[in-house]
Amino acid sequence: MGLKYALIGCGKISANHIAAALANDLDIMALCDLNPDSMTAAISKFNLSAEVRQYSDHHELIKKEQPDLVAICTQNGKHGTMALDFIEAGCNVIIEKPMTLSLAEADEIISRAKQKKVKVSVCHQNRFNQSVIKIREAIKQQRFGKLFYGTAHIRWNRGSEYYAGSKWRGTWEHDGGALMNQCIHNIDLLRWMMGDDIIEVVGMTDNLNHPDIEAEDFGIALIRFANGSYGIVEGTTTIFPKNLEETLYLFGEKGTVKAAGQSVNIIEEWQFADARDDSREVKEKFSKNPPNVYGYGHTPYYADVIDAIENDREPSITAADGRRAVELILAIYQSAAEGRSIRLPLEKCSTIDFKGRFKK
Repeated sequence: MGLKYALIGCGKISANHIAAALANDLDIMALCDLNPDSMTAAISKFNLSAEVRQYSDHHELIKKEQPDLVAICTQNGKHGTMALDFIEAGCNVIIEKPMTLSLAEADEIISRAKQKKVKVSVCHQNRFNQSVIKIREAIKQQRFGKLFYGTAHIRWNRGSEYYAGSKWRGTWEHDGGALMNQCIHNIDLLRWMMGDDIIEVVGMTDNLNHPDIEAEDFGIALIRFANGSYGIVEGTTTIFPKNLEETLYLFGEKGTVKAAGQSVNIIEEWQFADARDDSREVKEKFSKNPPNVYGYGHTPYYADVIDAIENDREPSITAADGRRAVELILAIYQSAAEGRSIRLPLEKCSTIDFKGRFKK
């Protein structure tokens, strides 16, 4: 078997992590969850060995198991503190998005991981979509020429039953709102594609249709990148009656691309002045819509993290990448709350800073 692996948090997203771990021959030695039934269900669903140990306390798991790699899939507000506990124990860590809800915590994770010489990666698995890899290749080859602007649209639905199912959802202390939870994958892709370095952000957020949560269910933003390009973000969980789309557009002087589908797995537009590939063939090849919004990226994502550990290199998606996605969303929150543009880099900010923002 491969590296010794443990999973913390057996909620909905955990199935993708377990499937990816199995596909990459990891030795699943332990699960951890406050609900024993969740662990039992996971063991049954994936026909895991009866030798897989079950824990309700991750500190006990660290002490008894000493895994090589752990995936943290708990409620968002616990990602940072748990990651630091495992880093301190010398364990490599995969952190579900968002990396943390606090930039100070993100910086501590980056610093401690370097000191302890362990690998930390944030699970932005959509970067491993075949469609996204194809677009990124075009960026690297400078096929767009000068990038003008890009847009990320996340038009989804989350009903009251979704938020009621877990009390932490939609709270400033443990989650954030639509931008931080549902929209962060596409926001990450937009920043990554457009050049990462941002000068300023202008944002507006609101709670339009979810009075039972603290945070936003709608957010829009304008972004000015250091390379002279611009970004537009539109994210919401208010769409009637169900998820509509997640799309990423990139516009340049010599190229136009649109990726869409449930998790930007489909290339719907592919136009380049160099005409080095057939647009119709590209669109046909990259038109595999996944069964859900989680996409197909977890297995190749895990393969990359494992290779990084075994060959002592940085994973393709680093803790710094995870911080950048969180930083952009926190800048949108701060701009919306203060009614002004926010200059980046942003050094100190946390979702908890916005507690009470939408109290009626």
